[in-house]
Amino acid sequence: MVTISTQFNGPDRTGNGGYVAGLIADELGGDGPTTSKLRIPPPLATPLSWETSDHATRLLTAGGAVVGEAISGSFRRDPPPCPTHKQAKSGLAAYPGFHHHPFDRCFTCGTQRDEGDGLRLFTGPYADGKTSAPWTPHPAFGGDGGAIDVPVMWAALDCPGAWAADCANNTMVLGLMTAEITRLPVAGEPCISVGSLHERDGRKFFTDTALYTAEGELLGNAEQVWILIDLATFA
Repeated sequence: MVTISTQFNGPDRTGNGGYVAGLIADELGGDGPTTSKLRIPPPLATPLSWETSDHATRLLTAGGAVVGEAISGSFRRDPPPCPTHKQAKSGLAAYPGFHHHPFDRCFTCGTQRDEGDGLRLFTGPYADGKTSAPWTPHPAFGGDGGAIDVPVMWAALDCPGAWAADCANNTMVLGLMTAEITRLPVAGEPCISVGSLHERDGRKFFTDTALYTAEGELLGNAEQVWILIDLATFA
């Protein structure tokens, strides 16, 4: 059994897509890229259960609905390159969420979260379709040896893609994410986050993200599919 804490929300009443996708991927285990697909808005503070087969891990509600599932995955594109420190700082200064945010209490990118409560990862545009920001994991997220855990790393790889797709004007939620972690950063380690919009197809946005050290070492990267939603009816 597992329960997703209300700390790890995206929209106010449902789980952060990256965090939940990473939770399922971590349960699957294995090496190389993992693909997690979210089927329904992940419920918070609700007992959930695991179902595992030879090739997949699923997270289920008490009624048997599939919240999401993870399988071994692969990448279609190279990670977006590491921006310069100047580009990352300009992205942070231009973060649209400082002015308008569809989910301002999001665990990853919400401006209404305190240090150590949310990640406060604020990626803004530094070029057309590209976002970046410097980011340092707070000590509250350091686990064994100070490293942040896998679901938090997936959360850090999550929202920069949505901001690359202009989520301030296109309200969206994560549908699918393929990610691979090269190394988990430790609390207090300066990093650079980057997101890039690949293409849009109707209600779907295809994005790429990566997290680098300040020296340009790749820590992890992801490819994502975001789904445009009507916030008034989303639940």
